[in-house]
Amino acid sequence: MGLIRRLRVTQRAMERAMLVVALRDKIRNVEIRKRTRVTDIAQRVSKLKWQWAGHIVRRRDGRWGPKVLEWQPRTGKRNVGRPRRGGRTTLGESQEGIWIWNSLQKTYVQQWTSIG
Repeated sequence: MGLIRRLRVTQRAMERAMLVVALRDKIRNVEIRKRTRVTDIAQRVSKLKWQWAGHIVRRRDGRWGPKVLEWQPRTGKRNVGRPRRGGRTTLGESQEGIWIWNSLQKTYVQQWTSIG
């Protein structure tokens, strides 16, 4: 809310500057808005934000946006304490990730050594 408030204050100051109206003239903001016919910055920001959210949701190229919005948290409670050895861990996934990272690193080094 602080950012929106500062944007509104700045917009009002710009509108007063456009009309060459000082604060001491005590002309209401509604009257200034009627004269300039400018849309409120908060409404514009809100509209653009919703448009952007709709754009992100409709993407189908495998990026995180739709996946995060459709994510469902696990239900129930997790067990207390440390996991058992050989229990449900993500060690296999992390080992696979390390293997992929190492292969990417080797490929990167090979590309740069072949260029030089």
